[in-house]
Amino acid sequence: MRENGGHASTRPLRDPMKATTEKPGSVRIIGGRWRGTKLPVAGAPGLRPTADRVRETVFNWLQPVLPGARVLDLFAGSGAFGLESLSRGAREALLVESDARACEAMRAAVDRLAASAEACVHHADALALLRVPLHGRFDVVFLDPPFAAGLWESSLAALPPWLADDAWLYMESPRDPVPQVPEGWALHREGSTREVRYALYRRVARSPAGAG
Repeated sequence: MRENGGHASTRPLRDPMKATTEKPGSVRIIGGRWRGTKLPVAGAPGLRPTADRVRETVFNWLQPVLPGARVLDLFAGSGAFGLESLSRGAREALLVESDARACEAMRAAVDRLAASAEACVHHADALALLRVPLHGRFDVVFLDPPFAAGLWESSLAALPPWLADDAWLYMESPRDPVPQVPEGWALHREGSTREVRYALYRRVARSPAGAG
């Protein structure tokens, strides 16, 4: 959810459909029980919430699989993906974010929604977290890392132990170049803005050796 999130120095990619926020603002939950609720966006450099119409498209794709799902929102930023998932029926969500101000804003939103039994905000580097003992396996993962940091492939490589066998993966990235997705994922749907590609993948089982 963030363009550079404290990572180095490359000029951030800007998308006209994104709000690059230097001052506090808000995004809204689009559907479900908390529809219309505004979520605070911390005044962290490079914070880049996904546009409402992109999130609406993505959640239309995901709606059949959200009820009862466990959701992992990496690089969570405003927490819009994880909290929208809960609003639409997910069972629980782990929101991982390295910026302390963003975590404070997300925790305030969780408290306001009385969602502490469902939503856990974890202040941590996402890649470091993926290397530590598991928090369980997740049915839906949102992967929208800082564009300038190029963390898609390293995140994807670390994800498998955290995934349910039939997990879904949402990935947001620049249109060019598109990050390489490893074997074991099948593209389900994709879309784009002028500079951003967003895509939903389904985890697929590998065939047993020698199967034919």
